[in-house]
Formats: sequence, structure tokens, C-alpha cells
Amino acid sequence: MAMWQGAMDNRGFQQGSFNSFQSSSSDEDLMDIPGTAMDFSMRDDVPPLDGEIEEDKSYNGGGIGSSNRMMDFLEEPIPGVGTYDDFNTIDWVREKSRDRDRHREITNKSKESTWALIHSVSDAFSGWLLMLLIGLLSGSLAGLIDISAHWMTDLKEGICTGGIWFNHEHCCWNSQHVTFEDRDKCPEWNSWSQLIISTNEGAFAYIVNYFMYVLWALLFAFLAVSLVKVFAPYACGSGIPEIKTILSGFIIRGYLGKWTLIIKTITLVLAVSSGLSLGKEGPLVHVACCCGNILCHCFNKYRKNEAKRREVLSAAAAAGVSVAFGAPIGGVLFSLEEVSYYFPLKTLWRSFFAALVAAFTLRSINPFGNSRLVLFYVEFHTPWHLFELVPFILLGIFGGLWGALFIRTNIAWCRKRKTTQLGKYPVIEVLVVTAITAILAFPNEYTRMSTSELISELFNDCGLLDSSKLCDYENRFNTSKAGELPDRPAGVGVYSAMWQLALTLILKIVITIFTFGMKIPSGLFIPSMAVGAIAGRLLGVGMEQLAYYHHDWAIFNSWCSQGADCITPGLYAMVGAAACLGGVTRMTVSLVVIMFELTGGLEYIVPLMAAAMTSKWVADALGREGIYDAHIRLNGYPFLEAKEEFAHKTLAMDVMKPRRNDPLLTVLTQDSMTVEDVETIISETTYSGFPVVVSRESQRLVGFVLRRDLIISIENARKKQDGVVSTSVIYFTEHSPPMPPYTPPTLKLRNILDLSPFTVTDLTPMEIVVDIFRKLGLRQCLVTHNGHSTRFRGEAKSNETLLCPQEAYSVIGKLRTQQTGQMLRKRCAQNMLFPGGGHSYYWLVGSGKVFWKRDI
Repeated sequence: MAMWQGAMDNRGFQQGSFNSFQSSSSDEDLMDIPGTAMDFSMRDDVPPLDGEIEEDKSYNGGGIGSSNRMMDFLEEPIPGVGTYDDFNTIDWVREKSRDRDRHREITNKSKESTWALIHSVSDAFSGWLLMLLIGLLSGSLAGLIDISAHWMTDLKEGICTGGIWFNHEHCCWNSQHVTFEDRDKCPEWNSWSQLIISTNEGAFAYIVNYFMYVLWALLFAFLAVSLVKVFAPYACGSGIPEIKTILSGFIIRGYLGKWTLIIKTITLVLAVSSGLSLGKEGPLVHVACCCGNILCHCFNKYRKNEAKRREVLSAAAAAGVSVAFGAPIGGVLFSLEEVSYYFPLKTLWRSFFAALVAAFTLRSINPFGNSRLVLFYVEFHTPWHLFELVPFILLGIFGGLWGALFIRTNIAWCRKRKTTQLGKYPVIEVLVVTAITAILAFPNEYTRMSTSELISELFNDCGLLDSSKLCDYENRFNTSKAGELPDRPAGVGVYSAMWQLALTLILKIVITIFTFGMKIPSGLFIPSMAVGAIAGRLLGVGMEQLAYYHHDWAIFNSWCSQGADCITPGLYAMVGAAACLGGVTRMTVSLVVIMFELTGGLEYIVPLMAAAMTSKWVADALGREGIYDAHIRLNGYPFLEAKEEFAHKTLAMDVMKPRRNDPLLTVLTQDSMTVEDVETIISETTYSGFPVVVSRESQRLVGFVLRRDLIISIENARKKQDGVVSTSVIYFTEHSPPMPPYTPPTLKLRNILDLSPFTVTDLTPMEIVVDIFRKLGLRQCLVTHNGHSTRFRGEAKSNETLLCPQEAYSVIGKLRTQQTGQMLRKRCAQNMLFPGGGHSYYWLVGSGKVFWKRDI
């Protein structure tokens, strides 16, 4: 099947509404769908046979059966035809058909010469080479971001006199005057109070350090938001909602461009270093996809085909998660489960390869300095007991409640930002939130440290050499026979840490709501994990003390004797982190895999699975959308969710009711309209495309032509074809009749006509129509009535046409929530007349408007 070219001119984006359907499927998903039919009935406008055309050269027909090809191609393609406008959707069917034609041509030519064979081999290998480059570039940028963010975070507290490029940890590693117990205190590391007033003791020194901490935080945040605002507005946020939309087929020019990559990389370091409650993991997915999109321009195979490019972006997203968490397998599953809309098997293999290369590159750079790929390596010595599934499930319930609460409050705040004056002052908003965060964070050591360091400490299982307050137990040096630390009474440091962690939990819960969505790069993975890790550690310490003081209870005496090492608080922190992250994002399989790759805790998969599933069930009971889907809906992106079911029993003809006073349906005839007529239609309407019919009397469908292709083709003809004027007749037929002398040259545009637009009958159930858009990735679908007299309701007058410019996506969105048929009728006018009089009518759903043509 040949492909049709063109692009929708979707003006709905500027108006804040989207109305495009897009989906994706593999080639194997092209299936016969019950309830669909083409209208092949030919009454008075039956085209003659080929032999009759040879005998009668004056025939200018060209109905549906006039060609077995979708469209004709020019020997020299018109520049611009077949491309897409910004804020538009691609046509998956056409793009995949184009790639099949390209591959077939290369395969056929490979048999003709050695050079063509080499070209064929290089074309097949280009995908793997591209994955290699994406992995190398993504891993290198991730290592640079990790090292820079760690250094700049420590810069808020002091500087290394032995080498300004060293962060606090590396500075003291190189020191010859430090003990293991005081490994964070070395003479080479000087706080700002030591540099300014030559002392680190006293209230004034504390105030100086406090002031410098807040000042550096404000400076980093100001630079981040200013760079985003001036150079790359698309560099803000996590980028995952937009990437999901782009992978579903939508086009946002510049979102994955070079300026976005440069500014996102720089500002991500600044935003993380400012101490705001955000992470770099989500934005790293955006960075990796920018790398993939830029590198695609080096290969014609991917530069000229939007569907193939999205396969690359799916693999790049996997590489982004791989370098964000050191989890290559989890990255592939994340791309498959969370962001990708079209994920064929070959993309799975290439995603795995890209994630592998990215992880290897990051490991070679070794940004964490521990010679490990994982971000939070844990080493728990105690196996979990079956009874502990109860507190693990409780953590899952907490994670689901927190996820639902966060999504509702964050969306409400983001909606307020978009609809009030607050959205006009992004710099002030960022500075205010940064100031509040820094002022409240400095007095508490657990909020002052970076969120990644906090999670690492919460995951940690206390050992003999740990100096953290979380490990300040009484009798801490009494070990069991195996050398492990037994359960023991908590000391003063543990109780102090519990209070500080409780305050940290409250601050993180509240401040993250206002931070996510600001005009700076901001990820949500690490803040969500921090909330869950704090809650899990608190519960874990509580369970540990309960088992110590009440080991004779029935729930403990069978498996936990006094003095034994029964409870591991760090495991509870890990399970809590997974629960809260799952409650916010609604991930399941990929979440569990990321968590055990992130920590190395392979034997704790069952607790992680129990917590992840519980959090998802609880969160889904309170709201069906994850945070990324909620932001997609908030921003009005045209995303047709593949996971949602269409629950309403609605027919295709019920979705769109025409309004009584709407103008006639705008159609083009195949051989009777002039250039001036078409240009007038283009200037007076904003529709993205037009049905082409045999004649206004017949209204028999010939095909469909796109607005953009019409504009480009007419402009090109005026420039390159002599004699084309406003009175030149446009033909969409295969054969044009002989013209009288001295008439202007005709303009043949059959090459831009889609001769086989996808059609369904008016009685097709809407769930099938929606499934068609999902499975085939269509941009529009024509709904036809078979030309027989059918009077549904009311009276229909001859030559009366109604148009309802209702966005299809909005209707589908309403139908799948709470819109009923009665409410739909109110939306597009009540008491409407339905087609009658014995002629066909057409209804077009697509990236542009929805048209209803009746009884012309």
C-alpha cells in the first residue's frame, strides 16, 4: 500500500485545545476490525473501465476505484509536501508505509551492484550505530551532571583549599590528617565562616554559614530560571509528559533540539545544587531523548521518517533511565511501560543495547567514586520474615495515599499558576520557593544534605563503624555470634534523628507540591523516594524497638528472640521509597526492577512487589491518572491513552451532533474548481483538510487532501509552472480532458490526494473507532452513510449541510469520563436534523476539526 503525504494545520494548540487522535502499533497490528466498511456503491457516477478511458479521452473521472495506488508521486517531489507543521500529529500508517517502500527499494538495488549492497548493509547497521552513539553521549552527559551537581551542592557549605574542583568527600579523601570517625572533617575543607571570619564556632559563624547557604541557593536558582526563560523555555520541568506525547505522534518543534539540550544540562545542575525538592532523574530522560533526536539527523533513515525517529526516542528514554539510576533493565521496562506508545520487538533489542552502552559509559566515568553503577548500594544481612509483609503493605497504603494527595494538590497548584497572574512571574516564584526551602532546610541536617545523600543514609543498614545518629544505639558494640548487630535499644541520637526525620517528612511533602512544575528542570523520582524512605525508616525503627521490648509477643516469639538481629530499618526505607514512587507514577514492573537494580537488593523483590501493587491499587481507587498523565491532561496535549477503556455504548454518528446554524460542509470537487475557488476556501476556513468528491450533485467520495499540501502545491505551481493563474482548473483525476484553445493551463494535484482514506460506517461503535485510532495511528477517519435514504429524526431539506467544528479529542475525553449522550447533544446543539434525502454524508475526525456533511 502506497502512502499519502501531507500534514494537518492544527490551530487548536494556540487556542489551548487539542483534537488529534494518535496511536501506534507494529506492522503486525494492522487487523481487520469489525463494523468498518468502505463505501463502494456507484450509481450514476460509476467510472468507466480502462478500455473505455482509452476510447474516450475526455473522461475526467477518478472515483474511489480509479487507481490501485493511494496517491501518485511526482518525479521531482515538491519541497514541503509530506512534512508536518509544529504542534501537529504524524500519520503512523503513512510513515511506516514510507519506510517499507524505502527498505524495499534498497533491497532491490542491492542486487544490482556492490556499492548498492554496501549501502544496504550500512543502512541495516545504522540503527545499532545510532544506539551506540546515544548511549555514549547520554552516559557522558549524565556523568558530567552528577559530578558537577555534587560539587556545586557542597559549594553552598564551603570550599576545598587543597583543590577548588574537589567536593567535600573527595577533598577529605585526599587529606593526610583525617581519621575514619571524623572522615567528614579535614583541614583542607573550610566552611564559609572559616574563610570569612576565620572560625567555625559560635553563633556568628552559624549565621554566616546560614547566610551563605541561602545566598548560594538563590544564586543557583536564579541562574537556572533565567537561562530557561531566555534561551530555552522547553528546558523546564521533567519533560516526561511531553516525551510521552511526542512518542505518541505529536510534534513539538525545538523540544528535543540542541538549545534545549545545552540549557537543560546546565540548568539541571543548577536546580539540583540549589537544594530544591527535586531530582535529576526525570530530566535525564529528556536529556537522553534530546541526544537521540539530534543524532537522528546524521542518518537519512531516521531524519526523514517521524515514526522511525520515535523508535529511536523510545530507546533514548531507556538510556536516560539507565544513567539516572544505574538500572539498564529497569530503563528498558520504564520505556516500555511508561512512556512509549509504539514499541516493536526490534526497538526492545535496541533499547537494551543503548541502555547497556549508557550504563557502561557512566560506570567508566565513575561519578560516585565508589566503583559501582548503582546509586544506593545496600547490603542487608537479615532476611525478611513473612509477618513483615503487614508493615510493608501499610507502607504501600501510605504510598498510594501520598501519591493521590500529591497529584491532586500539585495539579491544583499548577492550574492556579496557569490561570492566574502567578504564571507571569516565573523568576519570582522560583526565588520565593527557593528562599523558603533554604531557610527551612539549613537548621535540619537531613534537609540540608542533598536528597540523594539522604536516601542513601536512610537505606543504610547500621554497622559498627557508622557514625550517623540513625545508628546511635545503646550497646552498639555488642555483636552477635555472626558478627552482626543485634536489635538493641535506641539511644539519644536515634530519638533525635526520629524527630528531625519527622520534620523533614512534613517539609518534603509540602514543598514538593509547589516545586514540581516550576520553570526550572525538576524531576519527581528522588523527592517521591525521599518521602517514602523517611516514612519507611520511621516505621522500621518503630518495628525494631517493638520487637526488642516485646519479643515475647506472639507475633515475634516464633522468629525473633531477644538479642537477635530481626528487623532491618533500611529495608523498610527501601520499600517505602518504592511505594511512594509507585503511588505518584503508577509504575509497577519497571519500578520493582529499578529499585532492586538501584540498591542491589535482589532478594527483596517480594516486599517491593507487595508495596508497589498496594500503592497502585490505593492510588487508582482515589484517581486513575498518574502524575505524568495528569500533567498531559492539564496542558491539553493530544494524548489518547491506550490503557483506558471506552465504557460508553455510543455509535460513531452519536459523537458529533451538527449545529443548526452551521455553514455547509466544505468539500472540494475533483474536476470543477479553480485555483481561486480553492484559495478562497483555504483563506475562509481553518480546517486541516478537505474531502474531495466527484461533484456537488453526486457527493461521492474520491479521497482526502490536506490543507498544507494544497497551499504548498499551489504556491509551487505558481512559481514553476508557466501560465497558472486564478482561473486555472484544478484536477484531482487521473486523466484530464482536452482543454479549448487559449484557456489557462490546468493544475493537476492528484499526487497529493489520499485515494484510500480510512472510512467506517455511521453505525460503528465508538469503542471500535477509538481502538482504530489507537491501533493504526490514524490522523483522521471518514464516517460515511451508504447513500440510501435514511431519515433518523426530524426533517431534512435538500442542499442543506451542517458543520460542527467540535474537537474530536475533547469529545473523546468527555466520553471517557462522565459525558453522556444527552450532554453531548447539548454540546453540539439540540434537536438536530440527521441525514436524509438519499445522498451520502461524511464525518471527519482528525487532528483538525470534525466535519459532518449531510444531504447536499
